Amino acid sequence: MVRRSLNIRNSVHKMNSLHSLSVASQKKNNMELKEQFAKAVTESKQLPEKPSNETLLELYSLYKQSTEGDVSGEAPSNPFDFVNKAKYEAWSSLKGRSSEDAMQQYVALVNKLKG
Repeated sequence: MVRRSLNIRNSVHKMNSLHSLSVASQKKNNMELKEQFAKAVTESKQLPEKPSNETLLELYSLYKQSTEGDVSGEAPSNPFDFVNKAKYEAWSSLKGRSSEDAMQQYVALVNKLKG
């Protein structure tokens, strides 16, 4: 009985150690992603060619989802405010996507645009 109790205690200790390592690894990966994202934001302003309007909307929406999360507020009410309406709709289309996922996609898109 004592031996079984020790085995259970050792198993729990190992599980807690693995969980701690996993959390530390996730924090490190998250910090690396944030650094890559910050670098990509800077690089997006120094691209060799101006991206298409569609790509600019994609960059905008991924940036907003990464930094602010889901879109809030109402869509622009002015039917002739095409630019802000397009921005709102692009960002709204990412609703529910995690900040980390949006950051990864932003970094990948900027890297693709750099060539």
